[in-house]
Amino acid sequence: MTQKVCLITGGGRGMGAAVAREMQTRGYRLALMSPSESCEALAAELGGVARRGVAQSAEDLKGIVDLAMSSYGRIDAVLNHTGHPPKGDLLEITDENWDLANDMIVKSVVRMARLVTPIMQAQGGGSIVNITTYAAFEPSLWFPASCVYRAGVSSFTKLYADRYGPENIRMNCLLPGFTDSLDVEKFGDLTALKRIGKVEEQAKAAAFLLTDDSSYITGQSLRVDGGLTRHM
Repeated sequence: MTQKVCLITGGGRGMGAAVAREMQTRGYRLALMSPSESCEALAAELGGVARRGVAQSAEDLKGIVDLAMSSYGRIDAVLNHTGHPPKGDLLEITDENWDLANDMIVKSVVRMARLVTPIMQAQGGGSIVNITTYAAFEPSLWFPASCVYRAGVSSFTKLYADRYGPENIRMNCLLPGFTDSLDVEKFGDLTALKRIGKVEEQAKAAAFLLTDDSSYITGQSLRVDGGLTRHM
């Protein structure tokens, strides 16, 4: 059987790195992208390939897809992962930072979909997962631009699932709560479980959505937040 391939943006540290490790244990070969050399170090450790780049750059996204295809000849799973855009008081966020948020969060997902969908169509299927935030449906003034655009990613995900589901290509969102990739321990008591999450827990949820374990799930936004949000 041909070994499957997982492409991960933001794949050098934190949640992205944890997903890379989890997918490698499940037999996937890896193509990793991150802004720093961390993706290269992790790829060397896990036997994958890497390219430095940022999610808001169309050139960088094409570069990591091209690298995956030249290295492996296929892409079966894609994790779109990027950090939060600039924060600020709601009406004090500049036009430039709203535009950056759009590029980082929404356009990066759309651009990646344009690149990998033809590949997955030719292969007979694939899975794309977008990491967003627990606050996509319960917006927080702590990070306004992120909330606005990550809710848009869930909408795009529904549309994509409808459009490409008949070709066995799935897209879902993972909505993490407070996780130990950041210094957020103080928020643990806000959750039903009274603790923050571990990157390994987020990685297992992401791997579920990326693999055939979730073969009948598409267009969904899965909250992995320890019971933080109240949205039903």
